[in-house]
Amino acid sequence: MLIPWVLSHLLLLVGFLLAVPLTAQMVRQRRSPAGSLAWLLIMLLMPYLGVPLYLILGGRKMRRLAKSKTELQLLNTSVLSEETHDMGRLLRSYGIPDACSGNRIELCRTGEEGYATLTEIIEQARDSLWVTTFILHPDVVGSDIIERLSRRAAAGIKVRVLLDGVGSLHTGKHALAPLTRAGGKVAFFMPVLHRPFRGRTNLRNHRKAVIADSCRVWAGGANIASEYIGPTPTPGRWCDLSFVLEGPATQHYQNIFRSDWQFATGEQLPALPGCPHTISAAVGSATIQVVPSGPDVNDDPLYAALISATFQAKKHLWIVTPYFVPDETLAEALILAAHRGIDVQVLVPKTSNHRLADMARGPYLRDLQEAGGHVLLYQKGMLHAKALLIDDTLAVIGSANFDMRSLFLNYETGLLLYSQAEIHKVRSWIESIAKSCHPGLNKVGGFRDLSEGVARLMAPLL
Repeated sequence: MLIPWVLSHLLLLVGFLLAVPLTAQMVRQRRSPAGSLAWLLIMLLMPYLGVPLYLILGGRKMRRLAKSKTELQLLNTSVLSEETHDMGRLLRSYGIPDACSGNRIELCRTGEEGYATLTEIIEQARDSLWVTTFILHPDVVGSDIIERLSRRAAAGIKVRVLLDGVGSLHTGKHALAPLTRAGGKVAFFMPVLHRPFRGRTNLRNHRKAVIADSCRVWAGGANIASEYIGPTPTPGRWCDLSFVLEGPATQHYQNIFRSDWQFATGEQLPALPGCPHTISAAVGSATIQVVPSGPDVNDDPLYAALISATFQAKKHLWIVTPYFVPDETLAEALILAAHRGIDVQVLVPKTSNHRLADMARGPYLRDLQEAGGHVLLYQKGMLHAKALLIDDTLAVIGSANFDMRSLFLNYETGLLLYSQAEIHKVRSWIESIAKSCHPGLNKVGGFRDLSEGVARLMAPLL
């Protein structure tokens, strides 16, 4: 009996000793007070559990990681435009390149359109195909894309595929073997089992882009699996949004991929000219700005853009997201916007694929609704799209959800649209899916209210 008692107390002492420096490290990070308090309580009250959890999940902007990953080199391609108003100046202060004109962008409003665009880009590539995605599931659609990439690799196209280590955890080497045998290369970003201090399991690469010849990009919120995209409509397919981009802004996606690939593999990819025209050649009239976020970017520019846009809104502020778990500052900004008379609308799935996130969103949505905002529940299954519309001056699409994980932890890429034609396309798409939504949240009983309150306390850890 004495030995187990001594061991338990020894483990408790070691836990407390480790908790002290980790608490100091956590306080130095730019983390929300709620998030810091949640981790602090876990580490001090249950150090034997909280310390290992923090070592695995708790890191955010880590200096060691930042030094080991090439800093994103996103060079300016244009002069700051009047069309970008104050947002461009704000993002410039974070080191984000100015918006550039001369682009062409088309929305893929359904999974079928997304699949058609993706396969077209793969089949028409002449020199290179760089693919990064959170999930590549070896189902019917995923296997089809792997087979297409394998054929292009066998034909001499330089194929590189970067998968997230957690998102594609069930994508085994046997599923990717045809691609590697054909000469393509596959890497996993921060595998679940990695070298100590190489990274944190909690920091996921949620970026999604397929870059062909460095001049065409398919990106957005959709992963590569049957739930997201496919050749024909399928019952239960998620509602998502992707897009195809051409023009000067594609070079930013290329540079982001090169940085992520070098971090995951150590291989430095060359900047590929690809297109027969120069990479800066204008192919359209869209003015857009590529905004990456994550541990490899200084501060949180995408989050700063959302906060700024919320306070700049004069008429409309529409949000489409699968998970609505904002931090307290962003939640309060939305409530203030509703009190100012702004038409604040939040479109979320009636029930998402993450029950805990659904529980945590309840208090935020109810507070917003009480302030005069509108909550719209999507009725046709899972809504996985991500979009933000501010008046007729700004639209934001990309990979980031409206939650603390996307805004503070994950590697993400947002695309800001400033030109009227593109903003109108996003607005029309939001209006179309709003027709499939039911307005308003119902009142809940005491047990549900208590459960949502507990989930909200855990929100910073989700």
